[in-house]
Amino acid sequence: MLIFDQGHAWATNPAYDIEQARLAALLSDMDRLRVGVSPEHLAADTPLLDRWTVGYRPVACLVGLSTGHPLLPGDGRQIATSDLMLMSQDRSWARTLSRWYRLGRPADGTIPEQ
Repeated sequence: MLIFDQGHAWATNPAYDIEQARLAALLSDMDRLRVGVSPEHLAADTPLLDRWTVGYRPVACLVGLSTGHPLLPGDGRQIATSDLMLMSQDRSWARTLSRWYRLGRPADGTIPEQ
C-alpha cells in the first residue's frame, strides 16, 4: 500500500513510480494476451520456476461496514475489500485493487503508519 498526500504532486516519490511501472507492465501484458500474443513473445529472459505449487500470502485490505457499495448492497454491511493499494495521508480516502472508498471513522481509533 502506498500513502498519498491529497493535492500534491507525486513526481518525486520513487515507491509510487516503481509500483506504477509494475502495474502498467502487467496491464500491457494482459492487453497483448487478449489479442493473441503468446507468453513466449512477451517474456524474454524469464527465470524457470521448478517444483512449483500455488501458494497464498496475506495482503493488506480494509475491513469495515460498507454503505453504498455497487456490488454488495446494504447499509452497514460487513465487508473485506480487495487488495489495499493506496491510502491518503489524512486517512480519508483509500484505493483498493477494485475501487475507491471514502473512509469514515477507524474501528479502534488507530491506523497503521507506513
